[in-house]
Amino acid sequence: MFERFTQGARDVVEGAVLYAELREAPTVTAEHLVLALLDAEGTKGAFVLRALGVAGQRDAVERDLAEARRRGGVSDADAEALAGLGVDVEAIVARAEQEHGAGALAGRKARRGRRRFGGHRPFARESKGVLETALKVAVGRGDRFIGDEHVLLALTARPGVPRDVLADRGASHDAVTRVLG
Repeated sequence: MFERFTQGARDVVEGAVLYAELREAPTVTAEHLVLALLDAEGTKGAFVLRALGVAGQRDAVERDLAEARRRGGVSDADAEALAGLGVDVEAIVARAEQEHGAGALAGRKARRGRRRFGGHRPFARESKGVLETALKVAVGRGDRFIGDEHVLLALTARPGVPRDVLADRGASHDAVTRVLG
């Protein structure tokens, strides 16, 4: 599948791997794909993010992703829905951090010095799903390649924190689709 990726899409995937390595994450996640997309320049995905005003909100996007990670992957929308059921996510997070330390729900970091099979950082199930969805989006649009715009469309189509964070910043699936035409 990777041979069908444009250079822009390859740069996003490679950038995501770099973000995972810099953060010592055990796997490459959809969050890393979002951050790498925000670095893109001169691509359709970069054009869309700039047109929707998301490119200028990088710090806010990173903050929102970090906060959701701190809450164990619970997005603002999920926290709101749970609050409607009487569940205080912030209280749960505070209690977990009180008992187990800051970032207790954020997940494990990769152990230093740990060798990976083939030297590659593995992709998490969610990020593999994003790339598979990008392929389906490209095929559905009649494209014979997978560009970073397809990765962006996949991120905005799949449920989860990346979709919610992007939508909160103006890059909903409908908005992205509209800009791409």
